[in-house]
Amino acid sequence: MRKVVSGLFVSLDGVAQAPNEWQFAFDEEMGAALGDTLEKADTILLGRVTFSEWAGYWPTVTSGEDAAFAKWINESPKYVVSSTLDSVDDWANSTLVKGDLADAVAELKAGEGKDITVAGSPTLVRSLLAAGLLDELVLLIHPVVAGQGRRKLFADDAELQKLELLSARPTSSGVIIATYRPAA
Repeated sequence: MRKVVSGLFVSLDGVAQAPNEWQFAFDEEMGAALGDTLEKADTILLGRVTFSEWAGYWPTVTSGEDAAFAKWINESPKYVVSSTLDSVDDWANSTLVKGDLADAVAELKAGEGKDITVAGSPTLVRSLLAAGLLDELVLLIHPVVAGQGRRKLFADDAELQKLELLSARPTSSGVIIATYRPAA
């Protein structure tokens, strides 16, 4: 059965919003970790905000250092979870998830193929984790306090959820790549 895996950039204070505003480095080890995730996945889950931000950008990238990722994400099937969007036709290979999230994810997991990755989409990650649908959570923890009212991965009033650490390793820039799975 396929796994649902999320990789997110977070700050020491738990901020996941707008990492482009506080992420100070992207080192070789981070690139390798994210590359490994992409090699193991062939399907993408996206929330509305990430989809809306990325649909106008990634299809336009055809050269440069991001060209390989752009090719991968543009050609991969994308499933967009949203209760407010009416269409996702503006980005090729995108399907709007309608109905129950658990049913849709269960159907994807039971299908043929590699893993399913969640791109960005911290709100979707929270929903998947709360519903028991997320198999692995990879956090790239940056040694920075982002602060300034930015949204955290988990709200201060989030329910208790225990996770099991599968691996953790520092990178040359001081980022810690920590992989968790929900505790049984």
